[in-house]
Amino acid sequence: MQLIEANWLLVVLALVIGLLVAWFIFSANRRTKVTIEPRADDGAPALRNQALIDAAPVAVSADLAPAPAVSDLARIKGVGPKLITQLQELGVTSVAQVAAWDAAEVARIDSQLGRFAGRIERDDWVGQAQLLQTGDKSAFEERFGKL
Repeated sequence: MQLIEANWLLVVLALVIGLLVAWFIFSANRRTKVTIEPRADDGAPALRNQALIDAAPVAVSADLAPAPAVSDLARIKGVGPKLITQLQELGVTSVAQVAAWDAAEVARIDSQLGRFAGRIERDDWVGQAQLLQTGDKSAFEERFGKL
């Protein structure tokens, strides 16, 4: 009690500041005001975006070119978009190439797959590719599951 009597002015000042802050938070209207533009005399909508409509189209840069068609490498189970990109960077673009790999080629590609190393043999990409290449759907589904 002595502390309050000695510092009554600071207590009152803190109380007033607290009430002002609370009033500001609860009563301040921070909503965005929406104004509707009046229609033209003929009843047509306002032309607020006419400059954008009349502007010439923007040229598309090479960086925004359309994505290439889906590779047939996606038919191999265990090969997703990241692996397809990585394989394409290594020059592998088709199931036929994977079907023709020998042990040396598997080792060479596998050593360059980084965190995907070991996936070629574990998922038997060569076996899958050979079955896909021959078109033997029933043998593929029997061995690796549904396409």
